[in-house]
Amino acid sequence: MQEMDAAQLAPQLSDDRSFSGDDAQLQAILEAIVYITDEPLTAQQVAAAIGQPIDKIKRMLDGLVAEYAKSEHGLSIREIAGGYKMATKAEHHEAVRAFVKKLTPPLKLSLPALETLAVIAYKQPVTTPEVMDIRGVQGAGVLKTLLDRKLIAEAGRKDVVGRPITYKTTKEFLVQFGLKDLSELPTLKEFEELGRLELVKEQAESASEAPPAADA
Repeated sequence: MQEMDAAQLAPQLSDDRSFSGDDAQLQAILEAIVYITDEPLTAQQVAAAIGQPIDKIKRMLDGLVAEYAKSEHGLSIREIAGGYKMATKAEHHEAVRAFVKKLTPPLKLSLPALETLAVIAYKQPVTTPEVMDIRGVQGAGVLKTLLDRKLIAEAGRKDVVGRPITYKTTKEFLVQFGLKDLSELPTLKEFEELGRLELVKEQAESASEAPPAADA
């Protein structure tokens, strides 16, 4: 999908005032904007970019959310991380995942990375020593992986001796896990169990794809 934001669309939209009194055309434009942007767009961003009242934009975006919730659509428009984003519906994830898996290598987190991410998500802001104490192992490399993938970020320093850096989850974390905000997090046990199930599934798939051992 071509990456573009509402601000880049503003010049061409502001020159076309014909949709100002036409709700159907404006809704079509909003649908196109949500479709072509990779990051969740807030109603404020869209309203400012196309010069329309925010109340009207919010109402029409909510209308799109309701429309795409109908069963005949394979896509949905949801509120995620404070903005609106288009994505495939959960009931189609397995079919889409199977298709995408054949196209590109999947990007997955290791179990240690998932466990560390879970600790940060539920205990944030949290320092490296605190994460390590909870997990019971060292894992500076895991933190670097999560930082590189922009799933966590520095959240300042803790006001204790040494003033260690604290970490928090990011907007990218919400986007990747399809969460509107942190209140939608599953329980810590469910979060870690999901990771273990994925690991078992990966191991089973790897075993099935491995060539048979040669006879001695």
